[in-house]
Amino acid sequence: GVLDPLGGINSLWPLFGISNQLLAAVALCVATTIIIKAGKARYAWITLLPLAWLLSVTMTAGWQKILAADPRLGFLSHVRHTLSQVAAGTIDPARGARLVFNDRLDAAVAALFMAVTVLVVAASLREWILVVRGRRRAVGREAPFVETAYVA
Repeated sequence: GVLDPLGGINSLWPLFGISNQLLAAVALCVATTIIIKAGKARYAWITLLPLAWLLSVTMTAGWQKILAADPRLGFLSHVRHTLSQVAAGTIDPARGARLVFNDRLDAAVAALFMAVTVLVVAASLREWILVVRGRRRAVGREAPFVETAYVA
């Protein structure tokens, strides 16, 4: 189970949102790579435009979620706010320690998700450039068609 004094949804929901959007960005990288390797680079804009929008919006939101000064928004500012409440004696130290741990973990996981996505996008961009410039051969490895024997 989730040990969150605020209720599990408050710690997990922002991570779900960020990870979901970043996974969509990775999927768009894969789709763009398939389009380019299929020799249809002129159609790559169909996936590149949504990818650019998705990355700009999600990365901005992710960094805001980690670094925003408002404790209602930023994980790390909520850590500082919680620590000040513990120091003032307005919040139970055990509850405060759990909140601080959860917020720091959320910030680290969100940053990790974003870093991995940046690596995937960079590797994809490198592949696209190599294929388009002809420095790497676009090799398709599609398996031959096999008709199924399954009868419904």
